[in-house]
Amino acid sequence: MRLLTNVNIDFLGKRKLAAITSGAVIFIGLASLVVKGGPALSIDFTGGTLAQLQFAAPVEVGDVRERLLDYGFTRPTIQQFGSETEILIRVPVEEAGEDLSEKIQTALAGTDFEVRRLETVGSKIGGELRSKALQSVLFALFGIPIYISLRFDRYYALGAVAALAHDVLITLGVFSLLNLELDLAIIGAFLTIVGYSLNDTIVVFDRIRENVKIFRKGDFFNTVNRSINETLSRTIITSLTTFVVVLVLYLIGGEVIKYFAFALIIGVLVGTYSSIYVASPLMAALEVRAQARTSK
Repeated sequence: MRLLTNVNIDFLGKRKLAAITSGAVIFIGLASLVVKGGPALSIDFTGGTLAQLQFAAPVEVGDVRERLLDYGFTRPTIQQFGSETEILIRVPVEEAGEDLSEKIQTALAGTDFEVRRLETVGSKIGGELRSKALQSVLFALFGIPIYISLRFDRYYALGAVAALAHDVLITLGVFSLLNLELDLAIIGAFLTIVGYSLNDTIVVFDRIRENVKIFRKGDFFNTVNRSINETLSRTIITSLTTFVVVLVLYLIGGEVIKYFAFALIIGVLVGTYSSIYVASPLMAALEVRAQARTSK
């Protein structure tokens, strides 16, 4: 199935504008992370206790926070969870204790609710999970260049890694700007984004390699541009079908996977963009520069 035929869009002609746009978006995200002292981490990484409460009637987050503060909690994090009758309460590990449920029952005495979920992560385990999550992302980003270098060459690998770093940084920046927490599910989404973006990039790179053999004496930038246009139909179909699935998950999948799906929505969009405007242009620029050096 082909949605587009005989397409001839000058993608590489807009590579400078794309580089400026990507650089600005990444800078804004990194600035947000610096100002906020890093990403917001869930109790998966910081340690603490999470309680999910279901009330019989709609409840105001501000009222719940005020009653918990009056009871003695100093740093409770409270947010709505899907509906006006359901909230999440996160308490740091040093304040939680073993009887958090009883403390909440006492603090909110007189209101009709039930504790639907209670999860506790120790500070040591949280630190280990944080370290393992960072290692998993770094291993993915450092292992991929080896694979790409063996399959193509080092300039293709540099282009692919730049695109992957671009996708992760933009997604992380969006989460920081929106004050969304990172948990284990979101780290899984980041790794999924890396895999999705890499797959899209390799499809384009494969077509570039085929066309380089056919158009040996042609301009390399033109060959790359031709290859992107030839794979554009496949890219759109793949991205669109994936986008529809994760959008449905975001809209009706429930609060538990809502932000996992949100991360994937961003990843699909920026992953498609980066395979066209980041990986391919950077690889082409490096290849042309290397050819110019060898011809002297």
